[in-house]
Amino acid sequence: MVGVLCVGFAALDHVFGLDAMPQRAEKYRARHFAAVGGGNAANAAVAVARLGGHSRLASRLGDDDIGTAILAGLLRDGVDCAPTRRYAGLQSGVSAILVDDAGERMIVNFPGAAMPDDVGHLHDAIAPDCRAVMADPRWENGARYCFDAIRRTGGFAILDIDPAPRDPAVMQAATHIVASAQALRLMTGVEDLSAALQSLRATLSGWLAVTDGPRGVFYLDGNGVKHYPAFAVDAVDSLGAGDVFHGAFALALAEGMNEQRALRFASAAAAIKCTRFGGRDGCPTRVELDAFLLRAD
Repeated sequence: MVGVLCVGFAALDHVFGLDAMPQRAEKYRARHFAAVGGGNAANAAVAVARLGGHSRLASRLGDDDIGTAILAGLLRDGVDCAPTRRYAGLQSGVSAILVDDAGERMIVNFPGAAMPDDVGHLHDAIAPDCRAVMADPRWENGARYCFDAIRRTGGFAILDIDPAPRDPAVMQAATHIVASAQALRLMTGVEDLSAALQSLRATLSGWLAVTDGPRGVFYLDGNGVKHYPAFAVDAVDSLGAGDVFHGAFALALAEGMNEQRALRFASAAAAIKCTRFGGRDGCPTRVELDAFLLRAD
């Protein structure tokens, strides 16, 4: 078992399944409902744990009931939350999420109170078995601190660009950057994803890729852009699929896979998640993922 530290956002998601997205302000009846943990880094941490890695999460929560529920869900999934801190009198993050019949989602997020930015308690966040850090941009100071620490050990520093970072320094600190299509377009102002990736080549030295849902992953390779297609599945809920992808990708690198094998591993994990309603509750186990890949061969 190898370790992965995830750094960033944790929230509580209230997920409503609807026939179609609302078009105007009136009352709608949901077909399904789930209250599940959410947040980029937290979802990635659960993916690492379910896929067989030693998962740790460094996040910031309030001391409210929402924070208690978030932490309880992570612990049930086997995530080591020792590097996570709770702060008195502050509110934790919560989201209301609508998912339609096509599996697409609409998210209304309250990110929680402005949390302290201190990173002093992260001095021992990198466990001895840790080979990778996966971070989202919601806590850039924490991400940079942990990226620097893991790179000193020769490990991997994976940044999830969703949304785009405010400080470019966190991108420079990463060994691998995987952006969402929306975030990459907003960050570069370039609509074509291949061209958007190419526009970053001059300023960023790390490995670069962008996920585009059912259209797969585009990544820089040498002087060109290559495409890894998504697995074809009947999607019912795409919520959390990108986060599961990032957690699985980080674990695959930590286990010694090269980037192409890691993309396959992560794409399969995200595809399985999309076939299940309820956000990260749909994240597969390692047994399920291995069986999926065997059938795909």
